Amino acid sequence: MKLALKTLLVATLTISSTMALAHNHASESALSHAVKSSERSSERDQYRHPVETLEFFGFKPTMTVVEIAPGGGWYSEILAPALKEQGTYYAAHFPADSSVGYYQRSLAGFKKKVAEDERFSKVKITEFAPTTHLDIAPADSVDMVLTFRNVHNWYMGKDKDGAVSAFQSFYKALKPGGTLGVVEHRLPEDRADEMQKSSGYMKQSYVIEIAKQAGFELVADSDINANPLDTADHPKGVWTLPPSLRLGEQDAAKYKAIGESDRMTLKFKKPL
Repeated sequence: MKLALKTLLVATLTISSTMALAHNHASESALSHAVKSSERSSERDQYRHPVETLEFFGFKPTMTVVEIAPGGGWYSEILAPALKEQGTYYAAHFPADSSVGYYQRSLAGFKKKVAEDERFSKVKITEFAPTTHLDIAPADSVDMVLTFRNVHNWYMGKDKDGAVSAFQSFYKALKPGGTLGVVEHRLPEDRADEMQKSSGYMKQSYVIEIAKQAGFELVADSDINANPLDTADHPKGVWTLPPSLRLGEQDAAKYKAIGESDRMTLKFKKPL
């Protein structure tokens, strides 16, 4: 009897281990396939490290995920196909009633992708703007909210209240225990706080404070997207660097050699 029970236990553990490995392999394959697709440009991967970043956040293709302000869809071209078969992808884009021309053009371009690109065929478009459009997904329904290089916009536009309202929106949408992943241009801690209003860079301590004020707990931080060459004191702020190169040909080689900005990568959770 003991031998039979031992054999059954070993078999059960072996099956469980095999299933776990298969599940992990499927998750890795979905993400890897999306990143390696010939339908997207990999030019900026060397600076944005999408696979490492999403794995750090704990991304799985079975999740319900919201991407905040996806713009032209750089990360969407990874998230939409990776989540298409087993998960759900919400793109919380600019509001349709916005009076800002750039927002309207960006939203129209994204909607065109959803309508014409098979990779985007199951994308759910919602609206987001700090303090005004905060229902990015049904409350307590989301496994992960992701925001890439956006916090400075909310802060520059509507000060701390704008940034806090954004994080409160994310908190509302997430399930208890859900993850918030933040990538943002990083301002050195010894710089004046006022630089956050115009440079496009934010202090890591300040972003963490805002998230905690909204109710989040910091789980971990990573230097996956760090760039020690970036001094964060450029003539046109972060937009001096690639891909914007706001100074045009002036010192372009210098700024291309620096690469994209130094970035914080922060993982938060909504407490259970």
